Amino acid sequence: MQGQLSEIDIRSILQLIELGQRTGELFVEAYPSHLSVQDSRGSKSLSGQSWFVFFLNGQIVYAGETEGNLSRLRDYLHRYKAEDSLDGVALPSIAAFNAPEYGYLWALLENHILTPAQGRTIIQSMVHETLFDLLSLHQGSFIFEIGTPLSPQLMTMEIAPLVAKTIKQVQEWKQLHTHLHSPDQCPIVANSASLKEALPEATFSTLDRYADGKTSLRQIARYLNRDLFTVARAIYPYVQKGWLHLAQPQTEETATSKIRRDLGLWQTIKTPRVVCIEDSATVRKTVEYILNQHGYEVTAIDNPLKALSLVFQLKPDLILCDIAMPELDGYEICAMLRKSTAFRQTPIVMLTGKDGFIDRVKARMVGSTDYLTKPFGESELLMLLEKYVGLGQPDQPKSDTLLADALADGLEINLT
Repeated sequence: MQGQLSEIDIRSILQLIELGQRTGELFVEAYPSHLSVQDSRGSKSLSGQSWFVFFLNGQIVYAGETEGNLSRLRDYLHRYKAEDSLDGVALPSIAAFNAPEYGYLWALLENHILTPAQGRTIIQSMVHETLFDLLSLHQGSFIFEIGTPLSPQLMTMEIAPLVAKTIKQVQEWKQLHTHLHSPDQCPIVANSASLKEALPEATFSTLDRYADGKTSLRQIARYLNRDLFTVARAIYPYVQKGWLHLAQPQTEETATSKIRRDLGLWQTIKTPRVVCIEDSATVRKTVEYILNQHGYEVTAIDNPLKALSLVFQLKPDLILCDIAMPELDGYEICAMLRKSTAFRQTPIVMLTGKDGFIDRVKARMVGSTDYLTKPFGESELLMLLEKYVGLGQPDQPKSDTLLADALADGLEINLT
């Protein structure tokens, strides 16, 4: 089952899966134009947001974005004061491709860092949050593929009551659109005195702690174990009065990035290493030229069998891999690499055709991180590299030396 969301909505898709008692994966991708953002070069994002929903006999096992990062799980662990425990947990083999977040959650359960009850609460919140996004979506593509269930399962959730509850909240959320436009908006206290007078002391203390202009509405909901609409409705009157303002989320800088900013340096210390596996000589030479010009170390390989052995020697920070190749296609290469611990978390970007929605879905299913549609331009390629491995390192030894000296000498720099 596959199609466009302009032809059939998410609710109907979920109902069909439930009625058919299907087991498998639903992949949904929003059109880029609906979720695009501006990058540092002023170009729009390469692809829209996308999600996976996993089913067992017509019930939901787990749902989340395909990005594969652990920031959402960290937010949910915050309520149990266990977010730092992720740093000491090894990457699990289960759900390593399409649902690393789910795999890590299981690792926390197996290490008795979370109780089964806490795990179920987190999964319920994750599923509800994902469905809120999906049921708010009207333009995009989807594919449902029957397959083996995500395993093991901690719980399953009935679709009908969950969808009914979520749709009601989506409709109520839309009524707040005058002031609340996105779950990613970050509240900030604008009139502390009025809020303190209007709210109970404990409530004001909680709001004052989280309304810092950096914590989003969605994060606050995760921390407090509340759904998004409940949090939004609670703060809405104070937003109307101007006592709370809503800011757009800001990208966090690492400590090293802040040091570079204060020194006026934007080059990365380590030159990002890229491997491009592509049988087209034109594409290989173009990628090599662009990346070399912008400070990346790039190795282009035309033979997929040769590439499999070379990547273990080169240990790249990112792999670009064409899908249609002789002997081994990109899906097989990606799946093989993901079976190795060395490449479980390495960004693997698939090069797809112009109308490659099915290609993109299959690529996600074997563990790819992202995709780049051919033909692509210089700005698109550079934006994708910057997203996953950072900026390249142009030859500016004086600047690099200054930064290295600053770090080595323990130079005190104002990071505020």
